[in-house]
Amino acid sequence: TQSQRRNKTLEWLCKTLELPSFPNRIEAFDISNTGSFGIVAAMTVFVEGKPLKRDYRKFRIKTVSGAPDDYASMHQVVKRRFVHYKEGAKGFVEAPDLLLIDGGITHARTALQALEELGISFPVFGMVKDDRHRTRALVTPQGQEIAIDSNQTVFSFIGTIQEETHRFAITYHRQLRSKRLKY
Repeated sequence: TQSQRRNKTLEWLCKTLELPSFPNRIEAFDISNTGSFGIVAAMTVFVEGKPLKRDYRKFRIKTVSGAPDDYASMHQVVKRRFVHYKEGAKGFVEAPDLLLIDGGITHARTALQALEELGISFPVFGMVKDDRHRTRALVTPQGQEIAIDSNQTVFSFIGTIQEETHRFAITYHRQLRSKRLKY
């Protein structure tokens, strides 16, 4: 069944990524940036392997000085999300078991740094894409790559998370852009 498949996938992630706890709640982050319209970020949430849309969050990036900087933006978003968590803000009190960051090692390292600055710790992995823009591996902030493309169910599950997070970020970006174009 589908729920058994999801469970097996989560078990595989738990074991292979050596997570301290079962990845019941996974949060994924992506930055969307189209030049002059500014930068936004999206956070999606998957609980027991299924999207929990009511917990999705959108962030407008407060201007990072100079040119658009994905790393500074990722740092800002992760930090803002977990400042809310530490404050017990409504909608942010759930702790994730796993953070998936769109982008490679530097994005993962940036997210980890934001957590360390707040004195908290959650497992962080970057989603490394192949030349067809699909996630082929996960990478630790220390640079250790874990291939997922040999395990079809894990590959498609992580791909679903990556696509959903990207879609959510792009949709938010378009909403802001169309609002701005009306004035």
